[in-house]
Amino acid sequence: MGNGKGRSFAAGRMIESILERWSGRKRAAPTPAWPASVSIADRAVPLEVREHPTARRIVMRLAPGGTALRLTVPRKTPPRIVLAFLERHRSWAEERLAGATGRIVVGAGTCLPLRGEPWRILHDPSARSARLERDESGNALRLGGDGAHLARRAADFLKREARRDLQAAVDRHAGAVGLGPRSLALKDTVSRWGSCTVDRRLAFSWRVVMAPPFVLDYLAAHEVAHFREMNHGPAFWALCRELCPDMDRGRQWLKREGASLHAYDFGA
Repeated sequence: MGNGKGRSFAAGRMIESILERWSGRKRAAPTPAWPASVSIADRAVPLEVREHPTARRIVMRLAPGGTALRLTVPRKTPPRIVLAFLERHRSWAEERLAGATGRIVVGAGTCLPLRGEPWRILHDPSARSARLERDESGNALRLGGDGAHLARRAADFLKREARRDLQAAVDRHAGAVGLGPRSLALKDTVSRWGSCTVDRRLAFSWRVVMAPPFVLDYLAAHEVAHFREMNHGPAFWALCRELCPDMDRGRQWLKREGASLHAYDFGA
């Protein structure tokens, strides 16, 4: 038989529970005490931890430009588990940070990659449309209008070029598998370069047009291969290689250099 204190505590919790149900308010769950930053390669790197209700494992990513270490964790994951995960993957974080490019604010004079080549932004207020120019001084992307909107116009230009290149690559690979896409959307995602739904709706990061053409071709082939194989099994990779024999080079480039494309800041 329990003591009086135990019964009082249980009764108190029962009353709290009843009040919560009737008021519609729940007690706020305690917020884990995550450290504000972690030390990686003698550098204090901001730590951003986000609890996700459907996450089943811990996922770690480096923010564009190496500005933060971002972790998505299942709900109620104890901080000790997260910190142990960080320690086990310290070498991964160090390698990514070493290759991270600092944030680049896009504006007049910025060298912007397009299809793997650098193009310097030239601001010409009188220019009516964006255009690429080559001369003895190098490659230039001429943009008009108000200088305050230069970054947005640069992004709009890249999106148009990305849609054209991706549509052409998707159409070519779709013809090879005998199935066409339902739609093709452009996004500015950090976590993935492309996606394909079961009903063949494609989405791509428009920043892939900044990479060399063989990278974009691999990405298009990868997503189109999902038209036949909605998985990443041996049959999928065999089809992907059939569509894009140079897929290993494109895949490795994205793993090694992809984060650098997110360092370019086009503003809101």
